[in-house]
Amino acid sequence: MSSEKSKATTTLPGKVEKVIQPHPKSGEPEKAQIAVEGADHLYREIRVPNTLVDDNGQKVKLKEGAEVDVTIEADPGNAAVAADDSSQTQRRKPA
Repeated sequence: MSSEKSKATTTLPGKVEKVIQPHPKSGEPEKAQIAVEGADHLYREIRVPNTLVDDNGQKVKLKEGAEVDVTIEADPGNAAVAADDSSQTQRRKPA
């Protein structure tokens, strides 16, 4: 077992809206624009290099329309305990 503390994480669903080809002389990599569900409207799209590695170690790329998971990780020292929001769920009554 590792003595290292595990990171705090959250995973949000997303969808590849488009694949962006770089300008030929820019030297920039191809990018995938991903819409992250649950993010604020003005901040829901992120653009990341479209370079992934599969289980076999082969380089692969995302396709437009692909459903993805966006995972955010933080070291334990960079995350605070959240306020208990169970009171909101307890007040809801079945319809």
